[in-house]
Amino acid sequence: MTASLAPVVSVAGVTRRFNDVVALDDVSLDIAAGELVGILGPNGAGKSTLLSLVSGQRKPDSGTVRLCGQDPRLTAARATLGLTPQETGLPATLKVREVVDFVAGHYADPVPTGELLEQFGLAELAGRQTGGMSGGQKRRLAVALSLVGRPSVILLDEPTTGLDVGGRQALWLAIREYHAGGGTVLLTSHYLEEVQALAHRVVVIDEGVVRADDTMTNILERVGLRRVVLHSADLPAADAVPARLPGVIRASREGDRYELFTPDADALVRELVTSGLDFHGLEVRGATLEEAFEQMVAHRSSDLLRPPATPARTATDPEAGAR
Repeated sequence: MTASLAPVVSVAGVTRRFNDVVALDDVSLDIAAGELVGILGPNGAGKSTLLSLVSGQRKPDSGTVRLCGQDPRLTAARATLGLTPQETGLPATLKVREVVDFVAGHYADPVPTGELLEQFGLAELAGRQTGGMSGGQKRRLAVALSLVGRPSVILLDEPTTGLDVGGRQALWLAIREYHAGGGTVLLTSHYLEEVQALAHRVVVIDEGVVRADDTMTNILERVGLRRVVLHSADLPAADAVPARLPGVIRASREGDRYELFTPDADALVRELVTSGLDFHGLEVRGATLEEAFEQMVAHRSSDLLRPPATPARTATDPEAGAR
């Protein structure tokens, strides 16, 4: 996993259609060696289609995709890649160690089977048929298989779906260790806290186009939302708060506890102090990634998002399902 000035993943002007459906529309994206990039987007945004192009499972209708400088459909390029798709079809009658041995046999210098199973907490299941594993155990095995060949790049499509908290934390640790060793990671996830915990760079895809591409810190700062938390018996129902307090974009309420979202927390606090409202327990916090993401996909024409000149025409991919 040697660093290089050239991007290890390069997507240039890529469009991919499924009949009349446009899944990706003129997408360009470069990922350097050693980056850990999280891809966010609603279902049908084009995330899984993008990974399928990078992995060489599909080819673009126009534009180019390069993996470690090569066409990803070439065997030499795919030998540098580890992949965990959303759904993994494991042969039900093969034992866990047999599956790992089979996949490892395709690589010149694989991780020893025992070492890999120990890392992912699967050593005690080495002799079990994969058909007898739980969903979470199968998911851990799928991620383990993506690392068996010591790849330069791993693509993780919803890697922790179906895992409990402990299983998710274990996989996060494995991903961090791989990345710390110089590996490049590209992951999609519906768990926004997962992307916030792992990724240094965030790419937001919506309706087949890139809406934002920046560091985690800058993504949160660009959206600019602040969360003002307070307790009050004087405020109305949550949906009526924006009319009562100008500058509040939206509000939520639980008992007498309110969360108010605003781009200008200082002005809101001044308004609260001068309004005569009775409140206590005031806190001002930065936006979470979930709040930033909701803001991005809800306001596609906002200057914050710098949308492309040509919008995508649709977001649904009938072949790929949810992306």
